[in-house]
Amino acid sequence: MGRKSPYPAEFRNDAVPLYRAGGGKRTYAAVAADVGVTGETLRSRVRQADEQAGRRHGHGEPAGESRDEELARLRAESGRLRKAEKGVGTRAGDSAAGGGLFREGDEVKTHRWDFVSAHAEVFGVQRICRVLQVSWSGYYRWIDGAKARAERQAADDALVAEIREVHTMHKGTYGVRRVHAELRGFGHAVNRKRVERLMRLNRIEGRHLRRRKRTTVPDRLAPPAPDLVRRDFSAGRLDEKWCGDITYVRVGGWWLYLACVLDVCSRRVLGYSMASHMRAELVIDALTMAVTTRGGHVDRVVFHADRGSQATAAAFAQVCDGFGIRRSMGRVGSSYDNALAESFWQGLTRETMHKRPLSTMRQARLEIFQWLTYYNARRRHNALDYLSPVEFEQQHLRAAKLSIAA
Repeated sequence: MGRKSPYPAEFRNDAVPLYRAGGGKRTYAAVAADVGVTGETLRSRVRQADEQAGRRHGHGEPAGESRDEELARLRAESGRLRKAEKGVGTRAGDSAAGGGLFREGDEVKTHRWDFVSAHAEVFGVQRICRVLQVSWSGYYRWIDGAKARAERQAADDALVAEIREVHTMHKGTYGVRRVHAELRGFGHAVNRKRVERLMRLNRIEGRHLRRRKRTTVPDRLAPPAPDLVRRDFSAGRLDEKWCGDITYVRVGGWWLYLACVLDVCSRRVLGYSMASHMRAELVIDALTMAVTTRGGHVDRVVFHADRGSQATAAAFAQVCDGFGIRRSMGRVGSSYDNALAESFWQGLTRETMHKRPLSTMRQARLEIFQWLTYYNARRRHNALDYLSPVEFEQQHLRAAKLSIAA
């Protein structure tokens, strides 16, 4: 009998579809780096999955959708297309009728020197400048600066191309600050205001926040735990404070519930769980995965959550006691008491759920798992000086080792 895998079953089941979703364009090592395992471990998991599915040669394609899943997906896509036909102009970014995109006088005000240059041979420079009430000496200064303007424009065009590449690389989710941090990370010395100006002119923008519904259903009869965090979502070391919460995603006519556990110090997702229910097992599985991620040694860590029935359940309390975890809870109906988890859900919703309707559970799980691995390994976080959570933890651990050595 082989030894037990150190990775939770849910993690192993999601890592294989993540590799296959790349269509062979990403290597085992590249995908494994995002997931946090070795390339050989991921290769072994894919091979085992292929053997279990009866495939003997190559990696093949993932199993096709069932008839019900395909029908649900096609219906959702058909509904989206019918809605798009009615307002295709607006969705394509076209200006609404009478929207004021073109206003009388703008073409002269913003391109006055081009206008003077185009009509100078017919009417003369001084006459046109007098009619337009602009300085003719200013026109000649503009002529003298043509070369410098062309060089600036070429530099701006090159920078816009880099901005678009970064924006596309992160699936259109990055705004000005994260794009600027990414460019600086590549060694590009560029001013943030310049990046902001070029993104505004070229209509490149990140995802905006959307409102979400409430998922916390308090258990009035369960004994409450004290609030050990008191809205202080800062920590001086790893595994000092964790926080967690539950959200949900609409999948066709059903709901998929997601629970996550984050380290407050590094903002890293240590554990997650997805299911079609909101029972206590959902939070227990996510917490167990977080403990496994930390090697099983998490004694005295504070786990903060809201007063939902899952976190107040007796079974969950027993699991926390077994791991030596101290429970902490905020007040009922106050999102600020678990603000870090709320902010995390907003990022997930903003950066994944906007793209298209999710029609199958398999598709939803893959989309969420892809974002979670991307969030941990590559997404720059403003609270971490624009490092990813994994990069921050690596720097944190290196600094701790140097401190001990000194």
